[in-house]
Amino acid sequence: MASIADYYAGKNVLITGATGFMGKVLVEKLLRSCPEVRTLYLLVRPKAGQSMQERVSDMMKCKLFDRVREDNPDFHQKIVPISSELTQPALAISPEDVERLTSCVNIIFHCAATIRFDEPLKHALQLNVIATQQLLSLAQQMHHLQAFIHISTAYANCNRRHIDEIIYPPPVEPKNLLSAPELRRPNTYTYTKALAECVVQRESSKLSIGIIRPSIVGASWQEPFPGWIDNFNGPSGVFIAAGKGILRTMRANNDAVADLIPVDVVINLTLAAGWYTAVHRPKAALVYNCTTGGINPFHWGEIEHHVMSSFKRNPLEQAFRRPNANITSNYLMNQYWVLVSHKFPALIYDLYLRLSGQKPQMMRIFNRLHKAIGLLEYFSSQDWEWNSENMNMLMSQLSPEDRKTFNFDVRQLNWPEYIENYCIGTKKYVLNEDMSDIPAARQHLRKLRNIRYTFNTLLLVFIWRVFIARSQMARNIWYFVVSLCFKFLSYFRASSTLTN
Repeated sequence: MASIADYYAGKNVLITGATGFMGKVLVEKLLRSCPEVRTLYLLVRPKAGQSMQERVSDMMKCKLFDRVREDNPDFHQKIVPISSELTQPALAISPEDVERLTSCVNIIFHCAATIRFDEPLKHALQLNVIATQQLLSLAQQMHHLQAFIHISTAYANCNRRHIDEIIYPPPVEPKNLLSAPELRRPNTYTYTKALAECVVQRESSKLSIGIIRPSIVGASWQEPFPGWIDNFNGPSGVFIAAGKGILRTMRANNDAVADLIPVDVVINLTLAAGWYTAVHRPKAALVYNCTTGGINPFHWGEIEHHVMSSFKRNPLEQAFRRPNANITSNYLMNQYWVLVSHKFPALIYDLYLRLSGQKPQMMRIFNRLHKAIGLLEYFSSQDWEWNSENMNMLMSQLSPEDRKTFNFDVRQLNWPEYIENYCIGTKKYVLNEDMSDIPAARQHLRKLRNIRYTFNTLLLVFIWRVFIARSQMARNIWYFVVSLCFKFLSYFRASSTLTN
């Protein structure tokens, strides 16, 4: 069989969600590793006062495309933006563009979706289900279409503990949505993604379809360079909040598997699945669970340790406090630390801002942080088991060269190194901080440490003056504890001297 790059040579590819995190990486990888691809048609809508051409132009200026720019400065000529709106009938694609797409497109990668967990159900249904249905209708009109690849999520069936690479019955029949009594999922995202899989399956007899189910998509592992990330979504925002010293506690199970999957792994698998689907044309839709937990597990407790260690070595600028987050599965303990380490310091800092004539903001920041962490709590407190037979089968079909170029073998992933690069990536690419300023950031952490020591000393003196100095019993207990400490130190020094 032809290699993956050879297959994509001369092909016309349609991509939805190309300006999103995964979509950008998909576009970059196609241009860099399949340089003979003919045209990439990107469905894009105008947004925030920008035309679709301006949005795509801004995307291509991003650092992500530096390697492509070096190899081919004119790569932008392969990209054709198509005006589209997923919430509108027929995706609001003009008749002229419909004619152009139906006459030439060979492969569709459907990455567009709302990934907000708290999206209103009506809007989530429109973007994740109805838009998918309309794209499938467009796909059926295409004369040369060879593969339709749909990006779902590994958590579409999170109501199950063991998840096979099959499409399960939907939580509710799409025609009965209005009368459905409850979501039957923790949020509208997973609910609508499960429905979308059902919609895709119903067209699998007419089209060659593949479904990719990534777990929690994180920064890049290797491509185009380690640690690339461009958003605060999911773990990225949590890592940054911890690095800034804002996040001090989070409710999660230390022993639960944190099923992170690097974005370049997902994209490599997606392109390989597109190749396999087009070449072999399976009779039924093939599902690929793109996860790490069952192959190369890493736990939330380990993530906490490595994130804190990384941000102490490579601190973020102008941290609020020294990085020192704590994960606990105990609800009461978590609420205690939220009060002591989040709300109380936020109130004090906001009071300081008010007194200095500035607008208070810390309590608002903490409220947003608590809301975001609350949405993640369901996924950080339990485990799932995903079958990955189709992913292993696909890997076995690749040539040695393709396994290197389109690597999705997560057994090779070194987690401590990956987390280190992830944290550095949030600093460089999300916060746009310069690595040369790390010495100043370390000095700022030392300043925060000295402030903490001073505050604790003053607090101790205050407690002494108010409570201990006024009570004979309290003084006796205090002197007893202090004398024990001195005796222990004396014993320790004597033991050390004898040993030497």
